[in-house]
Amino acid sequence: MANQGFDLPFYEKIWFKRTFQRVMDTFILVLLLLLLSYRIFSSNNFTFPWFLAFLCESWFTFTWIVILNAKWSPAVTITHPDRLLQRVPELPRVDLFVTTADPVLEPPIITANTVLSLLALDYPANKLACYVSDDGCSPFTFYALVEASKFAKLWIPFCKKYNVQVRAPFRYFSNVATTKSDDSPDFKQEWSQMKVIGICSTFQVIGLDHEPQNVLSLQDMYDNLRQNIEDVTRKQIPLELDGEFAVFSNTEQINHPSIIKVILENKDVLSDGLPYLIYISREKKPNHSHNYKAGAMNVLTRVSGLMTNAPFMLNVDCDMVVNNPKFVLHAMCILMDSKSGKEVAFVQCFQQFYDGIKDDPFGNQWVAAYEYIIRGMAGLQGPYYGGTNTFHRRNAIYGLYPHEMENGREDEKLGEKILIQQFGRSKEFVKSAAVALDGKAYLPKDISPSNFIEAAIQVARCGYECGTFWGKKIGWLYGSISEDVPTGLNIHRRGWRSECCTPDPIPFTGCAPRGFISTMVQQKRWASGLTVVFFGKHSPVMGMLFGKIQFRAGLSYFWLTNWGSRGPFQVCYAALPAYCIITNTNIFPKGPGLWIPIALLVIYNLHTLLEYLRIGLSIRYWWNNQRMSLVTTTTAWFIGFLSAMLKLSGISDTVFEITEKEQSTSGSDGNNADAGRFTFDDSPVFVVGTTILLVHLTAMLIKFWGLQPTHSENGSGLGEFICSTYLVMCYWPYFKGLFGRGKYGIPFSTMCKSVVFALVFVHFCRSNAISG
Repeated sequence: MANQGFDLPFYEKIWFKRTFQRVMDTFILVLLLLLLSYRIFSSNNFTFPWFLAFLCESWFTFTWIVILNAKWSPAVTITHPDRLLQRVPELPRVDLFVTTADPVLEPPIITANTVLSLLALDYPANKLACYVSDDGCSPFTFYALVEASKFAKLWIPFCKKYNVQVRAPFRYFSNVATTKSDDSPDFKQEWSQMKVIGICSTFQVIGLDHEPQNVLSLQDMYDNLRQNIEDVTRKQIPLELDGEFAVFSNTEQINHPSIIKVILENKDVLSDGLPYLIYISREKKPNHSHNYKAGAMNVLTRVSGLMTNAPFMLNVDCDMVVNNPKFVLHAMCILMDSKSGKEVAFVQCFQQFYDGIKDDPFGNQWVAAYEYIIRGMAGLQGPYYGGTNTFHRRNAIYGLYPHEMENGREDEKLGEKILIQQFGRSKEFVKSAAVALDGKAYLPKDISPSNFIEAAIQVARCGYECGTFWGKKIGWLYGSISEDVPTGLNIHRRGWRSECCTPDPIPFTGCAPRGFISTMVQQKRWASGLTVVFFGKHSPVMGMLFGKIQFRAGLSYFWLTNWGSRGPFQVCYAALPAYCIITNTNIFPKGPGLWIPIALLVIYNLHTLLEYLRIGLSIRYWWNNQRMSLVTTTTAWFIGFLSAMLKLSGISDTVFEITEKEQSTSGSDGNNADAGRFTFDDSPVFVVGTTILLVHLTAMLIKFWGLQPTHSENGSGLGEFICSTYLVMCYWPYFKGLFGRGKYGIPFSTMCKSVVFALVFVHFCRSNAISG
């Protein structure tokens, strides 16, 4: 009996069926096929708009098949950290990566909170090293980290003493966070005293054996820290560029040498001390491609490989704070499982948000997508790499195949020469890469990050990757501004699996885009990058044909990589009802055949509504997501698709736009009168949306005023009118924007452009009606 416990796996994967969902999904597919069949066999109504509708509906049917394929094998993983701790005598090292790129759009106080939450993880401190990549080369970010490291000497012991769950200070002191020790009498007593928790017990950490007079509370200390960082960032307090900051005196964001600073170092290798904290700003030069976030991630990988060379790496965005301090143990359960773990290259945690606006007015919180589609992908070869909240196996990032985990590297006999060709000319790094590929680890006495500063500066130079495999076959792949998806595809292509990690409570929470503009920026960037991936050499099609991506797993990737491609079909389909109303033609059946598209519309909406209600979301939440799905596809994804086409044709390159991050501390509604209100600017995204709205409003006016041509035998009917009305309802925020003021109104320049495009479209329709 005693030995049975040691045979139990560290994690279990359980598949489950959703029979009713499958029935409804199949019924919708049947209706789509019926609609396509009707168009094929009703040749009497064949027109060019009818043909365009057939093409669009064929694409929608293919997309629906892709979604069904992704949804129909949902799985959940259950981890057992107690078994891990019982049977693993020494936990492995983990390198933590945090990326930031702009001190204005990504305020340093947000990065500091993320770092503090990572440093306070429930994991041996001598096994952790936190690396922060600052692609903005900002002294403000470095200052924030230095000040945060001082606060960490008090914050970390406090979190571990009282088992605080949410370990980002701003979340803890905002009265949003809860702890698991609320029932402790000591905790309640000290909580009542302005949250002065465990202060006295932490003075030993900073070398004091007694409590000084007039000691500040922990909350006061954090408030001072926050205020100082924000004042320096806003330049209300000048930052002297001397001492440790002298390296920033002659730097520009796109022109500076490599800067690497060890801020915290656990010299005594204490498990209850403080983890390493290293600041990195890679070298940049004008007219040199830096490959966006992928380039930063590869520099982090090389620098960490030199300094600590942990077998596992966690990467998070600068706004993703720890919500479950034990999540590393849960991830290790998957990666270290003796039976299935060796096949897993990365463990993906879902993105969830601490400041999501009620009912998700901008459709950017992804709750239903994670529950149905991505959990379904988890039941196949695994979820895609989401770019953040991900544990990686270092040797998988270095290009290792899963069968080489046990059989050894196929190129092991080729020696140092081939490794230099692959990994670069740094002998120190090549040595560390060989150790990682062989599944070994540095001995504790060999680890001293400060001793590797010079070598780290070398591998962080912008020319280091020339002639190597970085960004091509190893590391984060280049060529797309959505670096995460091709990197994950490349890993799955080699035969690796991935797993979801969803312990309770959730591992991370971040800040969702809190405005319509930032949401559209994010969606346009994703659509552009994913379109480049789909038409590039790292597409899921290539992975299925020439790699080891399983068919259903590759097909599920289509759901993601085809985001941009949906734009042109959706825009075309959105234009057809207006065209038919203006020209008095039709694209939908009349008579008994009309029940097919109407039944499809009703049943699809009822089905998706039930899916939302089943996971506890409101009707309002469902409608917002349905509306934003259409708006996003016809605007941000459409523009992203056009941008990708320009890049692929060599006409212009895409521009990486950072999503603005705002730190909210006032709950899910933001307690903000402006929360959820739509704002606009002069981006082409809003030109497309405004044009679609104006075209349909014009078409409805033409119908009501009786200005349609009367010579048509098959005039527009109920189907076209329902579609046009539905589109106006989805674009209602744009309609209000036509009359709004300030940032809540559509800019005059955008309206002028949209009016011109709408008039051109109406003129085209009228000309066709006359010539027809």
